[in-house]
Order: sequence, then structure tokens, then C-alpha cells
Amino acid sequence: MVGLTPAEDRSEIAFFDVETTIPFRAGQGYAILEFGSILVCPKKLVELRNFSVLVRPANLNLITPRSVKCNGITRDHVESAPTFVDIADTVYDILHGRIWAGHNILKFDCPRIREAFAEIGRDPPEPKGTIDSLALLTQRFGRRAGDMKMATLAAYFGLGNQTHRSLDDVRMNFEVLKYCATVLFLESSLPDELIENSVTTTPETSSRRRRNIKTSPLQSPVDQQTGEKSTTIPILSFVSPAEAQTDTFDLSALRNEMAPEVLQPNTPMKEEQIQPSEPVASEETGDQDGFMDLDKISIPSIRATHVPLYDGSQRMKLQLFLGDRPLLLHCPRLKVRFGFNGKFLDNFGRRKLNFVVDLYPSLCNVLQECDSAVQTISVDSGSDSDWNPAVIPAKGFLNCPTARIHIPTELNGNVDQYAAEIHQREFSGAATTQKLISSNPRAEELESLVSPGTVLDAFLSLEPYDYQQRAGIRLVARKLVIH
Repeated sequence: MVGLTPAEDRSEIAFFDVETTIPFRAGQGYAILEFGSILVCPKKLVELRNFSVLVRPANLNLITPRSVKCNGITRDHVESAPTFVDIADTVYDILHGRIWAGHNILKFDCPRIREAFAEIGRDPPEPKGTIDSLALLTQRFGRRAGDMKMATLAAYFGLGNQTHRSLDDVRMNFEVLKYCATVLFLESSLPDELIENSVTTTPETSSRRRRNIKTSPLQSPVDQQTGEKSTTIPILSFVSPAEAQTDTFDLSALRNEMAPEVLQPNTPMKEEQIQPSEPVASEETGDQDGFMDLDKISIPSIRATHVPLYDGSQRMKLQLFLGDRPLLLHCPRLKVRFGFNGKFLDNFGRRKLNFVVDLYPSLCNVLQECDSAVQTISVDSGSDSDWNPAVIPAKGFLNCPTARIHIPTELNGNVDQYAAEIHQREFSGAATTQKLISSNPRAEELESLVSPGTVLDAFLSLEPYDYQQRAGIRLVARKLVIH
């Protein structure tokens, strides 16, 4: 690719993708194995130029069988390839001062580029703006195509199989965006009846299409564990509004619509809304059939396996079992470390409610075994997502390990509601409990009950997830009994 001078027009969109090694131990970073990019005309949506190159990492031992299984790039492929130092000028010239675009680039590809430049002691290229198609399509196109992985989206539109090679993936990403944009453009002119009766549109999609999503200024939520502000990731972000107004590539209308909607990097969205099928016992006992006390759980009996979703598709989900029954936990007398912060929103504008509790050793042991079982199945299935342990280690002023418990939401008719039951144990110490709030509680009601220092019994389901390159187990509260 011929170098461009700063004076030249840099209004093209730089779609790019990197293939990397996969870390095989804690604290290990990624090494870039391939860089691919195309420059796209924003007015005609045509590819103008392209560039791709294999990259030899400093340590070839980082290329493990798991890495090769992901992208097919072996040591032999890169032994005679240039190092990142050799291609740094070209990569900088392609990216600096342009709009960056790609699938999940804000959480994966952009950090890898910055890390690579830091390793060679150079300032990284800076974008004029970013378009992350994963976040954009998740909110605008919805789940009608299944999960939002590039391979799934490409299969939905009949674009072939994903190769996990940089230039191929970039071009596939570009085609998927064009197809999705065309569908959304056509739907905007169709009556709702046609959308709702379409065989390719789910009720969730048509419901989302009719919603007026409320926007709010970008905020920096306070992390419940550290007390520090965490950075939200805008779907479409621009460095300088003034610069964007003078540039020939003007996305101001789209920017005004999309920028206020944010996707939190540390809160993976639910793949499925799983409803508990176990019968609930009477409120007089405070117990629920199917929820196991920790002292009755045999660690070696915990296993993870794929089960069908029963939604008419062929998709599978991971589920934890204790022997032959779904693993559901009854965890008595948990102390709340951090209450709800209420800063994060789901796709429908509802507050994502979760809180942090202190863990005792028996619960830690069960959760760590669950982590191990699910992670093993995930890796064997080809997942390369970063793993988030369910148990948060003790650190700093946190003198014991903790875990995050989520309040689930469910769709009841046309109404989204929080699905956990909240009870209060009587002060007499008797086994009876009293239901505190309605079956459709408001966030404020829940927030006032679950505050730091509160002691509660939690009835939990354990839900594995793998979304946006992050995987782990979510602890979901089905019932809480406040002491």
C-alpha cells in the first residue's frame, strides 16, 4: 500500500482485523499473527484498497495447538514473516486519522494494536472515530440471526463460512453490515404487521423496533468492587465533533442517534432468558424444591454439558448439572458487600441490577468447580473468549473472596419485569417468611432492600455465557430472603 501524507484526504473507513495467539496462562498477553485491512469509500461503499500480512511474534512458542485451532496460523506460516516492527509504519499509515471499523474492535482489536505499538516503544495510531459492528448490530439488528458472532451473521445471509483470517473476516464484516443495513432500511418502510408476521423476525426484534429507546449522556459508572470509575464504550464514537463537521465523511446524523447508547464492557449480555422449571414450595417454609444446600453437594458430581434450547432452533446452551439434575444452589446467610449501582442498562433501557456478596469457603469450592467444568467444555468447543471467574479473589480492603449476583429480567406478555422473588425472614427466627414486594418490583424497591451489610439467603441458578469475547458463569437470583 502506498503511504499517505498527512495532507491527503483520509475520509475512507478503515475496516481492520487482527488474528492473534491465545493466552494459555494467567497474565499472558496476545501476540499479533496477522493484520488485514480494507479502505472503504463512505459515499459509495466500495473497497478502494486492501492490505494483509502475516506477522512473526517474538516468541514462536506462543503459537499453541489451541491458537492454531482458532485461526489455522502455524509456526511454519510465520517463521519467515516480518515482525510487527517491520510493518508498524504501514499499519500506522492505514489507521491513523481515519474512522476505524470492525466487529468487536473496541474490546479486542483496538487494544491489541495499542499493545503492539507499546511493545516496540512507539505511539499508537489514533482513530478519527470508531464503528464497532458488534455493538451496533446487537442494538439495531437484534438477535433474529442468533448470536451476534460474525460466523452466525454470515451464515444467516448465506455469505459462506468464516475463515478466521484477517482479510477474509474484514470483507465478510463489510458485507454483513451492508446486508443488515439494507434489511433495516426496508423494514423502516414496512407496516408493523408485515414485520411481526415475517418468518425471519422474532417477537423481540419487532418489539424492539417499536420501542423509543431513551438516550442519556455518556456516564462513567462507578465499579462496585473498586469504587473507581469504569469506562463505557460508545457504539459509534468521534474524537472531535468539530473535525467531523469539516470532514467529507460526515456521520453526524448517525452519531447523534447512536453515541448516547453505550454497551458496558464488563457486563456480558444474556444469550437467553432461562426460566426456572422447578416447582416453588410454599412461602411458609422459605424453601424451594430443586435448590441444593451446599453441604449436600458432592463436588465430583458437578458436570457441565450442552443441552438444546427448545426454541425451535438447533442451537445448544451450556448447563451445569449435579448428577442428573440441574445445579441450583441454596446459599444461606450471605452478606452484601456492595449494593446495586444501577448505572448499567440492558437493550430495553432497564437497569441491570446486580450486587456483590462475601463468600464462605464451601461456596467458593462449589463455584470454582463449576468454573472449571464450564471452561473445559467451552475450550473444547472452540471458544477463545476471555474467561471471567465467578469467584472474585480477595484483594485490598476486600479480606475475603466475593461474587456478583444478578437480578434476572423476563418478558411477561409485553412487559419486561424483574423476575426474582424477595421475602423477609421473621425476626422471631421461625422458618416462615413474608413476601415483601410485588411480582413486578421496581428497581428502587430492590435497591432499598439489598444494601451493603444486608444478610440474606439466596436461591441461585448458575447460567454459563459466552458473549462478546467474554465467557463465564452468571449467578442469577431466583429468590432472596432478607434477614
